[in-house]
Amino acid sequence: MLNLTSTSELLLLEFSDIRELQIIHFFVFLAVYLTALTGNLLIVIAVVLDHHLHTPMYFFLMNLAVLDLGTVSVMVPKAMANSLLNTRSISYSGCVAQVFFYFFLGGADFAILTVMAHDRYVAICSPLLYETIMHRGACIQMAAIVWFVGAFYATLHTTCTFAITFCSNRIDQFFCEVPQILKLSCSDLYLIEIGLLILTFIISGGCFIFIIITYMQIFSALLRKPSVQGRKKALSTCIPHLTVVSLYILTGMFAYLRPTDNSSADLNILFAVIYAILPPLLNPFIYSMRNKDLKNALLKLTDFRYCP
Repeated sequence: MLNLTSTSELLLLEFSDIRELQIIHFFVFLAVYLTALTGNLLIVIAVVLDHHLHTPMYFFLMNLAVLDLGTVSVMVPKAMANSLLNTRSISYSGCVAQVFFYFFLGGADFAILTVMAHDRYVAICSPLLYETIMHRGACIQMAAIVWFVGAFYATLHTTCTFAITFCSNRIDQFFCEVPQILKLSCSDLYLIEIGLLILTFIISGGCFIFIIITYMQIFSALLRKPSVQGRKKALSTCIPHLTVVSLYILTGMFAYLRPTDNSSADLNILFAVIYAILPPLLNPFIYSMRNKDLKNALLKLTDFRYCP
């Protein structure tokens, strides 16, 4: 039984004990991190600077990009530093911070995606009431609630996770992943956190069902639209959002519904990369591929010959 304090150290899983492979891991993670950082940062700057994108949909998309910037920054820089410095340690307080910010940003991520589904529903099913319902004040309130929900959610999980007594300081993951931390428990208090995780899955499932029902109503309304051009324009804003939601759900299920007892260290790392790093990396590409307005704004932003 260990009495871990804020000055204690925890040991994370190494990518490799071969120095050359550690350097390769560093450069791979650096490339991934810079790509995710650049993509999400470009979306934030484009929405701020282009007045054509000053609408509720892009306001929420900007919030999603900011959350993705935070998510990818929670674990990747530390993993890069450990590979470069040939170490596997993380401070106890650093581990607490990782858990808090991962749940904070992850919870807010899914909440903002649910709000974005509501925004698309109002825009397509009740276009005449759109400006009345989704006015500036309402959008700011929704965003504030999303961030508050993320903070409250993270506080609950972090408090319950680190209230337990640990039997070891070796975490079988390259960052402080809660299921792996719970494996180190010496007391029954870990059951509280497991209960919270189950509640999280239930709430996430409820949000997913809400999003699916919302899109069923949206597609039903689109089929009644006489204009083919109008349908295409509406679909160009809906399909990226639905793709991102599916990516979050599938990667989350992929990671947490698999048996963990017999998983190898390499598989643990692979699953963690898929659900924790892949969504923030791909989201900017998913949104910019089919959305003409966003694509034009990004082209203006990256074309140095363009003069507004």
